[in-house]
Amino acid sequence: MLARSPYILTSVRPFKPHPLLRNSHVQTVLGAYWYGHNIPYNARQHLVLFDDGDQIVLHDDRPKGWKPGDRTVLLIHGLGGSHSSGYIVRIAHTLNSLGIRTFRVDLRGCGAGHNLAKRPFHAGCSDDIAHCVEAISALCMGSPLTLCGFSMGANIALKLAGEMGNGRIGGIDSVMAVAPPIDLAHCCTNMNRGFNRLYDWDFSRRLVSLVEGRLAQDENFYDGFRFTEKPARLIEFDSVFTAPQCGFDSAEDYYAKASAAFVLPDVKVPGLILTADDDSVVPVQIFDKHPRSGSVELEITRGGGHLGFITSKSIVPDRRWMDHRVVQWIASLDSRKTISRKELSSADTCSSPV
Repeated sequence: MLARSPYILTSVRPFKPHPLLRNSHVQTVLGAYWYGHNIPYNARQHLVLFDDGDQIVLHDDRPKGWKPGDRTVLLIHGLGGSHSSGYIVRIAHTLNSLGIRTFRVDLRGCGAGHNLAKRPFHAGCSDDIAHCVEAISALCMGSPLTLCGFSMGANIALKLAGEMGNGRIGGIDSVMAVAPPIDLAHCCTNMNRGFNRLYDWDFSRRLVSLVEGRLAQDENFYDGFRFTEKPARLIEFDSVFTAPQCGFDSAEDYYAKASAAFVLPDVKVPGLILTADDDSVVPVQIFDKHPRSGSVELEITRGGGHLGFITSKSIVPDRRWMDHRVVQWIASLDSRKTISRKELSSADTCSSPV
């Protein structure tokens, strides 16, 4: 019998920042660097081959007792992340404890697929995720699938759901997006203001390091590309590298075509956008600026930063409110996966899996 997670409720109390962690930047930094888990890697790896010869890796966590027809989830990491990002690992583990099969993707050039792709990932690569969905559907015949993305990965998930419209891709029947930068140009401009510049610098530094690492192994990896000057901002990196390498005319063209905002009205499957009102990377104003379909709910918390959402034990035993809310929403898609408060009270809350 599957072990129940003691943290999954049929309803979730509203988020409140931990009393000592009310600052948005503290929430963001702690959320990124406090992993808070020691979960062994037990996934099976599947390679997904694209028409251009590139490959990426899917990490398949299949719980005991799962069978075709049961729910699956595709987890899509954010910029600078991978299948081993803390939030991805924790959420996959908790979903598994409920009998939900998860697939953690490494976008092109990330994680286990570091050297398997010459074309870099970008914030609008919904076609890559569509290929992943088809691969998952072949492995899990008849199973419904939830797209679940975080930050950049959330934009990709929403973009694919919008492009699908009334059609069907694999088993996709729902989409959850946490802090999606649905208007990339707006988000990029916002990160060049005040303290936010540190995020801009950190993202660009990581991306430059990734490119230079590949060039150190093979100087012709990107067909002769070299940085004449290291970009210090995301828009500079996207102008000299992402746009030309991914077939866009410019950074502005890339942002316009890759942003999910322009297909949000076309999303027909049930969806939830979860974001914080003090997110410095994804300003909450963009969600008022762009309309969305009636099937997509918008949930804005008071505080939480960017993928932070650290709360007190009185609200969530392990303080990870985001994990709790994501798993609860996905589990509630299938009534048989919900856990009542009576069951919760009888669970062993001292044996936290996360």
